Amino acid sequence: MEDLFEASGKSAKKTPLADRMRPRNLGEFVGQEHLVGPKKILRKFVENKELVSLIFWGPPGVGKTTLALIIAHAMKAHFISFSAVLSGVKDIRAVIAEAKEHLKFYRERTILFVDEIHRFNKTQQDAFLHHVEDGTITLIGATTENPSFEVNAPLLSRCKVLILEQLTEDHLKIIINNALSDKERGLGNLTIEVKEDAFSFILERSHGEARVALNTLESAAMLSVPEQGNKRIVTLEIAQESMQQKALLYDKGGEEHYNVISAFIKSMRGSDPDAALYWLARMLEAGEDPLFIARRMIIFALEDIGNADPAAIQVAVAVKDAFHFVGKPEGWIPLAQGVTYLASAPKSNASYKAYQDALKDVKEKGALGVPLHIRNAPTSLMKDIGYGKGYKYPHSYGGYAEQSYLPGELQDKEYYKPTDNGFDKEIRKRMEYNKEKRVQNRKDFSE
Repeated sequence: MEDLFEASGKSAKKTPLADRMRPRNLGEFVGQEHLVGPKKILRKFVENKELVSLIFWGPPGVGKTTLALIIAHAMKAHFISFSAVLSGVKDIRAVIAEAKEHLKFYRERTILFVDEIHRFNKTQQDAFLHHVEDGTITLIGATTENPSFEVNAPLLSRCKVLILEQLTEDHLKIIINNALSDKERGLGNLTIEVKEDAFSFILERSHGEARVALNTLESAAMLSVPEQGNKRIVTLEIAQESMQQKALLYDKGGEEHYNVISAFIKSMRGSDPDAALYWLARMLEAGEDPLFIARRMIIFALEDIGNADPAAIQVAVAVKDAFHFVGKPEGWIPLAQGVTYLASAPKSNASYKAYQDALKDVKEKGALGVPLHIRNAPTSLMKDIGYGKGYKYPHSYGGYAEQSYLPGELQDKEYYKPTDNGFDKEIRKRMEYNKEKRVQNRKDFSE
């Protein structure tokens, strides 16, 4: 491991910036504070030099390989990196033989790092079992997929699963600034100024991947032409060229943000799934937070669809949950499905308007008294003064009993007026039926 990190430093001009800046210890590591922070599980393992088999589950570019290297370095263990995409059972046997040799002749434990472990089939995963169990190897697997589904149960039971989170823009900012200032492995020997809009572009378009951010920064530094005093200025145009993407006009804190989200909502409200998909793509491509979009979809399902399609809110919440589960980059798939469903659904804002009308009466008329017959009467005193007297239990009357539930000043007030769209129409029929029964009951009572 010493050789690995030393080689990284010596070949600084040959290897990509992302490799050169790979953290060598937990002190240099940025992100995953829930695992490597003070008194957190991974830091405790490293500080106590406890070797346990692990599976790192998280999105690309968040430090899975780096953490495996740091652990091996701290434990002074023999480190073997293994790709599940390129290797088979024969390669596994060779690795086990190498691990046994190191243990026998050098008293050195072996950490086997398996990248994309979910790509191994059951037979390949089974080949590890005995050797993980007897301590020949300590397995560290890395996967972007849910290990509950992709790693077989016997192997999973022998490993501790640690979830790595996507890096935030604040994390990436620290990583980029470290690379700009580091004279040994980074770009600190160059005078580089990254313009604010270029910096923001790199942060947003890296989508939480440190590797993408650093490789883009390095390319931008190479493309920038040294000016007087050998100063290199990285502009937005250079950053765009380095990432081969254009920055869309979309300021997450400015007017265009509100213009685009407004267009998105109005397109769904207008039952135009094509337009809604376009604005969805605009937001995602510009780096908008997908969970912000999912929240707006949930609000839309409640405000603009309501009971016209009661399944709409279920779909919207499922979209949010699916994005949480899938993550980037495939998270756009549930968002797109949800948008087309919501845009195509029948529309009703009857529930939304009904609440606003009820709220208006609350504000104008204040706290009107609760009718005595629907008050709770937990004490004998309350019963004596009429609490609950005359209340009709609807289930004793076939599910409906004629009585008032509103304060006296609001008798016969109607807030909720379902439309003729979708399931709203069925609800309106039910309400009309109940209203007819109420009118008939009053007529019978008066006679």
